[in-house]
Amino acid sequence: MLTLQVVNSPFDEKQTEILNQILPTLTDAQKNWLAGYLAASQSQSSQSVTSVEQPAPTQVKTRTVTILYGSETGNSQELAEQLAKQLKDMQRDVTVSAMDDFKPKKLKEAEDLLIITATHGEGDPPDNAIQFHEFLHSRKAPKLENVNFSVLSLGDESYEHFCQTGKDFDKRLEELGATRIHPRVDCDVDYEELADEWISEVIGILKKDAGNNAETVDTQPTPAEQPIYSKSNPYSAEVLDNIVLSGKGSNKETRHIEISLEGSNLNYEPGDCLAIYPKNDPALVQAIIEELKWNPEQTIPINKQGEIRSVQEALTSIFEITRLTKGLLEKASTYFHHEKLQQLVTDPEQVKAYIDGRDLLDLIIDYPPKQLDPTSIMHFLRKIPARQYSIASSYQANPDEVHLTLATVRYHTHGRDRCGVCTGEIADRIKPGDQLNVYVHKNPNFKFPMDEKTPVIMIGPGTGVAPFRGYIEEREELELKGKTWLFFGDQHFRTDFLYQVDWQNWLKQGYLTKMDVAFSRDSEKKVYVQHRMQEKAKELFEWIETGAHLYVCGDEKRMAKDVHETLISIISEQGSLSEEAAKEYINKLKQEKRYQRDVY
Repeated sequence: MLTLQVVNSPFDEKQTEILNQILPTLTDAQKNWLAGYLAASQSQSSQSVTSVEQPAPTQVKTRTVTILYGSETGNSQELAEQLAKQLKDMQRDVTVSAMDDFKPKKLKEAEDLLIITATHGEGDPPDNAIQFHEFLHSRKAPKLENVNFSVLSLGDESYEHFCQTGKDFDKRLEELGATRIHPRVDCDVDYEELADEWISEVIGILKKDAGNNAETVDTQPTPAEQPIYSKSNPYSAEVLDNIVLSGKGSNKETRHIEISLEGSNLNYEPGDCLAIYPKNDPALVQAIIEELKWNPEQTIPINKQGEIRSVQEALTSIFEITRLTKGLLEKASTYFHHEKLQQLVTDPEQVKAYIDGRDLLDLIIDYPPKQLDPTSIMHFLRKIPARQYSIASSYQANPDEVHLTLATVRYHTHGRDRCGVCTGEIADRIKPGDQLNVYVHKNPNFKFPMDEKTPVIMIGPGTGVAPFRGYIEEREELELKGKTWLFFGDQHFRTDFLYQVDWQNWLKQGYLTKMDVAFSRDSEKKVYVQHRMQEKAKELFEWIETGAHLYVCGDEKRMAKDVHETLISIISEQGSLSEEAAKEYINKLKQEKRYQRDVY
């Protein structure tokens, strides 16, 4: 038993007696606490207590983490920020940056490098990743022997070059000598589950490398007064209006949709998108069920968590059945037990040709599965991805509503009439009073200036004009005038001049300064927006030189490409620059966020 003696002790008899009464009753935890308390208070106390000075605990230096994202619509940025927050909660030193904001020369200083990137179009890097991608694949790229890395790649399996940008980064980092600490993960449009797994596993590796010194801070979420609606928890919104916007006799069917957001607490800015979770055509669902001779009321699992739905509901609301992908065919071949399908998937060119314009009904008719169990569909069908549409209204002007401009997709292929999943549903089956599951998708890479000093040039043919309607409506609400110039094009003036009255009113009121239109089918020679741009080349270049911001929205494969080439040509001619110098000029505009695109 521990006792104190008065001899050679700084305590008097009374203090010693009290201490000898207390000490035997203390537990080990209490003694440890008391020791810590005395050590902490020693520096603040002038009492004459003898002590043995203990060395301060050694600080373990953790490696810095660099997170770079390439993002077209904001998904990669959102995941990067989510990862950064978790690492900061572990007391890690974290740098998170868009690739175009990161100085490439600093790459050799990176220690733990985490890449999160989308792939745009046919295997191209997103706009804010182009220069970093070029640098990394150039002779200027440094050796990275001291760098650890991992790549998370977002893409769409229906494209031939699925997740190509992520694959490029992953391969090149290895070639430069970096060490892969976790295999690359390629995510389809329903990326959340795989992305969460990658984040969790990478954090576990980094935590282990830090010697388990970093602990995650346990933060309790603030109770929400109402549900927060998001991609994983969409809002069931009422459709207020659904009207055909194109005139009688038009070759197109363009619709204006007004949707109520009242009570949702959702808000948006010009340039943001509204995402809609569509439902498949009931006739197509019924045809698939009958072809497979399934019971529509049978319940089946729809995810790894064991949630169940009826076959009818699963094929209507959960799984995508209108689009085939290479990955789907490869997975289906293991469940269909059809020899010709198994042969097909071994030939990439035949697969590419087959999936074009076909759906699940075509697949089961062409390659009838042998006793396909309904419970297996979750293993080869992907979830229905939300369809994103540029918002055509101002939140300031319509805080309880959101407006969209949609072109109904209809086509005939392989002996059947078909339509777009979402635009077909809205055109054929959605009436005012019906509900749509929606959420707001923020678009950080398509943001407009809200002042009267910055000139703004907007290029948006067809439904690409939608975000510009929302932007000018917002400027009207905020009473901002300034210099604004819209280039709009479509097929016919009489039937396809979308929102003509709105534009004319804003021109009269001064919220829209200039408008140039191109109606390609109204003249013998087809005229598009890029032709109008070329006609106004001198003035357009003057606007750019005086600080104008340029925005392009619409079709990527033709319009956006043609507009981009026209911009290079105008800058080269008007600025007396070589083509290479004009391209550098454009790249600088992108870096300064003065040239932004929302193309699809």
